[in-house]
Parts: sequence; C-alpha cells; structure tokens
Amino acid sequence: MVRKFAVFCLAWICTFTFSISTYAAPTAAPSNSSIRWPKDQELPRFAQAKKLDVADVYDAPGDVRLLFATMQGVVNRTLPRIYLLESQEEGRLTWLETLKTPYTVHQDYWTILKKYKHELNGLIVYDPEVPDSINVATTLAGLKNAAVASPELAAKLTKAPYHLRVLEDLRGKFRDRMDAYTWQYENLWNQTTHRMLVGLSPDTSIQIPPGLPESFKVIAEESEQIRDASNKNTYNLDLSEFLGGDSVYLRFDDAFTQDGWGPAVHEVTVKADGRTIAQFVPGTSEEEPFLYDRQNSALSAGDGGHRFADNGHYFVYRFAPPAGTKQLTASVVMWNQFKVSAGQLQPLSSEQKEPYGYLRDYAVANKAMVFWLESNVPEQKALFEQIMSEVEPGTPYLGWFSNDVQGEFSSVEIASNHGVYVLAADWFSNLTVFSGTRPKKVEDRIPAAPPLQNKIYVTLTFSEGDNFQYNQHKMRNLWEDPARGQVPINWTSSPLLYDAAPAILNYYRQTATENDFIMAGPSGAGYFYPEAWPKDTFTRFMDESYKYAVSSGMTLPYVLNRINGENVPLGDSYAAAYEHNYKADGLLLSWEDRYGVEIWNDSLPISILQGVSTAQDALRILNESKAAWDGKSPQFVSLGLLAWSMTPSDVATLRKELGDEFEFVRADHYFKLIRETYGLPVN
Repeated sequence: MVRKFAVFCLAWICTFTFSISTYAAPTAAPSNSSIRWPKDQELPRFAQAKKLDVADVYDAPGDVRLLFATMQGVVNRTLPRIYLLESQEEGRLTWLETLKTPYTVHQDYWTILKKYKHELNGLIVYDPEVPDSINVATTLAGLKNAAVASPELAAKLTKAPYHLRVLEDLRGKFRDRMDAYTWQYENLWNQTTHRMLVGLSPDTSIQIPPGLPESFKVIAEESEQIRDASNKNTYNLDLSEFLGGDSVYLRFDDAFTQDGWGPAVHEVTVKADGRTIAQFVPGTSEEEPFLYDRQNSALSAGDGGHRFADNGHYFVYRFAPPAGTKQLTASVVMWNQFKVSAGQLQPLSSEQKEPYGYLRDYAVANKAMVFWLESNVPEQKALFEQIMSEVEPGTPYLGWFSNDVQGEFSSVEIASNHGVYVLAADWFSNLTVFSGTRPKKVEDRIPAAPPLQNKIYVTLTFSEGDNFQYNQHKMRNLWEDPARGQVPINWTSSPLLYDAAPAILNYYRQTATENDFIMAGPSGAGYFYPEAWPKDTFTRFMDESYKYAVSSGMTLPYVLNRINGENVPLGDSYAAAYEHNYKADGLLLSWEDRYGVEIWNDSLPISILQGVSTAQDALRILNESKAAWDGKSPQFVSLGLLAWSMTPSDVATLRKELGDEFEFVRADHYFKLIRETYGLPVN
C-alpha cells in the first residue's frame, strides 16, 4: 500500500524505468541476449517467457541442480524457457500458477538437457576438493556459455546421447578458497559485468542437524529467564566424559526460545590435563579456529566483545585434545539464558557437502562474477574490499555473506562504505524467468486514516524486507494466512522487485487488503546502512531510490543504521536525504529493545522499532506501555515482528487481548497521526 500521491504517479511511472546506478558505467548485455539493461535501469530485464519447460529437481543431487541452474542461465539469456522446481516452501507450483505462463513439467529432467544441449558450448568441471571452485566454474559458465558439472556428471555428459565437451577442468588448479578467488579476480574480473556482484556459498552443508543431536548431553542450563546479565560469571565445565574421539564439541543454545533472549559468551578457556589448548574472546582471530558452526549467532562489541544466540539460534565450538588426554575442562564467562551441551560429531566430508542452484541462473545469464569471501578473515576481507572499490556507487550485490549474522553486519557495512547495496537473494529460484515479467498498474486500496484521539497507537511491521527470497517463499506463506487483513500490518519488501520480479510485486499489491501496507526496507531500495554510505553520493542515491519507491508503491522506508555491528543514531545529512530526496513522511528506525518517537529537525518523525519474536512478548510490551501512559495525550508504539516466528494469526490473537485504548494502524496512518500530534505539516 502507498500514500495517495503514489497512485496518481503510477500511470506515468509504468512507462519508464529508473535506476539507482544511473551514474554507473554501463556494461553491454551478453551476446545472443534479449536482456535489456539500459543505463537508466537498475537491474536487467529479460524477455517475457512464452512457454516454460519445467524441470523437477527438488530431490535431485546437488550437482544435478547446479548443472541445470547454470544451463538455465545460458538458455534463458536468449529467451526464458527453463523453470526449475527447487523449493516447495510456498507450494511446488504456486508461483508457476501465479505467472499464468503455459508450462510442461518434466519428471525426467534429462529430457530438458537433451532438448537444449545444443545451446551450450560445453562444460566447466569443478573440483570437489576445493568447494569454492564451484563459484569460479559458475563465473566461467557465464563467460563461455557453458554448464557447471561435477567430475561424475562430466563423465556421463561427454558420452552419448549428450556429447558435451569439457571446456575447463578446474581439478587441481586451486589450493584453497583464497587461491581460487585470487585467480578469478586476476583473470576473469575484467571480462564480467561490473554492474552487479554476486555472493553465493559454494555448498549448502549443514554441520549440525536442527535440534540437539542425540550424542549431545546438556551440562549447564540457566533455569530462570534472565535478561540483565545478573548471572554473569565464570562457569567451570567438565568435558572429560566426552573424550574418546578426535574432537569434543561445545554447543550454546537459547534456554528459552520463546522470548528472544539467549546466551552471551565473553571468553572461553579449555584445558587438556591442565594445559591450555584454547583461549579466546569471541570475534577475535583466536576464536576462528574453534568456531565450528555459527548458526546465525551474532557478535557484540559491547562489554569487550561477546557472542550471543537468540530466537532459537545456537553456536558450536570444536576442540581437539591431544591423544591420551584424560581430563578436559572448559571455563566459560557467560550470562543470560544459556543452555550448554557437549558431545561428539562426525564431521562432514567434502563429498557430503552439496552444491545448489539458486540464483546461479541469474549470475550466468548476466555474466557476473561469483564469490564467497569472509569479512573477518583479513586476506579475504582485503579482496572483498578490492572488488567493492572497483564498482560504481549504486551497484547491487546479490546473494548473501559468509559468517552468518556477524558476516551480515560487517559485510553490509563494508558494501555500504563503497556505495554498494545488498539484495539478499541466495535462495531465489528462477530469477531469469521472473525478470521477464512486467509491472502492472495497480489501484492500491488506501483507507482513510482514523481521527486523532487520546489512544495508544500501535503499528506492527514484519521484518525481512531486504530479502528477495523471503518475498518468494516465506512471505507468500504468511500472506496466505487466513487472519491476514483482520489487523493492520506493515510488510517490508524491496522496491527493486519492480525490475527483478514484477510478477511477485504485482501479486502482493493486487491481493493486499486495506490493512496491508507494503513498505520499503531495510533501508530503502536495497539493504544498506546509511551512516556507512559515503556522504558525497548518498543524496543522489536517495533521488534515484525515490523513483523506485514510487514505481513500486513503497514510499515509506524502514531503516537499519549500524556501525561496527551496533545500532547508531541517524546523522543529520542522512535524515535530511530521507526527508527531502526520498520524500519520506517518517522513518521506522533500527531493531531495538525499546520503542520511542523522535522528531528530527522539528520536521521528520523517526520511530524506533522494538523487535519481538512472539505474541507474548508483544503483549507484555504493550501492557507495559499502557501502565506508563497518562491517558491525556496520544502515545505511539512501533513493534517489529520477526517474520520467521510470527504470523498474522498471532497478530489477530494479540489484538483480542487488548482493550479499546489501543488502536492498531498502518505505518502511513501512524506517521500522519504523529504529525498531527506534534503540529507538523500533513501531506
């Protein structure tokens, strides 16, 4: 949903395209391509599909999915004709049926390879011993019109009935990750497009299964829901009973997953028979050799540095005591809601780790360079920054980052430092097909704002709007919740769906109720941290972002503003750009443990978003707000809903628990009411 003036602009907007990187140097579209990517357009547009051959590769081995995704990129570059069934999260055929393009599902996917093999020049063979060679192979596939194959598949496909030739065999070419990406940068970077960057993990290995493995035993657990670090202490743990294998694994879980607070660990010391074999503070280079599985844990610079895991996340350390060790102990400085377990695991071999196909069709079709570099490993960070420094401000980075949550914070900040914004898309399927769909004119359903009264006004905002694959998968499921529309909800999304997947944007706008408000963020047209963005290009970036905001209907932004992993206030020049160039009536800011409204420069309302992961948390916060309210003037509360754990049904239940002194409103109405309260102009 959008503010009223956006509707009047839409008819004009639909006849034009806009770009955040109009000041970026253009790169010609690949040869034999129907892709349109003019200078004034942010992401490439593909031709419209007329008929689709659908390969059901959901249960196929990883190397088969990789083969078909890279072939799809070559074929769909000319005209989208191949569609892959890679996910069933939102339903096996849900988006195919939404597209309304004629299609044929092939259970025997090899028939599709036979049909289109003549459009391939051959195969690029990756090295299973160096997983990152998969990304180098993907880059080469785009440059050489090839598909990526494992050695086993290559042996099959060079024979009848396929007769494909091997163009490059990467086995034995690289020693490790850094060697692979250094070679790629030195030899391929200048041949690829510089108008987009793609970051993809080379495989989808899961080190530890969901839930506590059977081999693990809980050895320490906080029994109370403590959030104030009052239980901070050094806890001594005896790991001796877990000796017997090569390694002992120490896992930290959230003891109370329902309330969004988990363990915080500041220092770990491990001794084998009295001799120290590990001692580190999280976030340092000393931690890295022992951190086995981060599983979306995060780092905080506060209190000297600690690693924490909330909302059901966890992290695991691995220690390898010397042979013959009889006593293994760990001393851990930790606090809050910890659950510590220990045990043994059988590490995955390289053969057990599988490649995947998501987004690789798009990288191949656009001849983009694909890499996976970790921001807290110095030599990898240096190459990551070197690549970022060689693209123009306003360049998109599609995919994601290594090192989970901490990798997100540091990598988004690095990208922002170079004027690069992020589109989380590493699990987006068939982007070469969706980029061939077209935006439609939509008459948004915009109800009248409620009259201002002495009430507690609440606006609720689902997270994950930076996330293209969330739009494709999880958001579609949330959208189908029968309770959607009963209570006003803000849905963060990406304005750049206007270029990348108009059919998805069309669907949400056409099926939105009056209580569904679709807004941009974080932090606008793309995911970035404003304070980290160079000031000399930010205003122009906001000018171009505004064009996408209007064309997509997302004219209110949610903003994350982080430096060194911590939320920081929005600086004056950045707030001014959002107000005057993005033309925002207000901003939702950050994801904090508090809410509140500030008026910047006596003209722009900024509302702090307090994050919650359960309806119980939201109910507690709102009841506390009622207890602190004097009832003599309006009060405003903005809550962020964690999309991975909450639903519209939770919101409907929450509303029933609250009295008439509460009024739930859309974000556009929320800021209108704030403006009236503070005597600010109302559009």
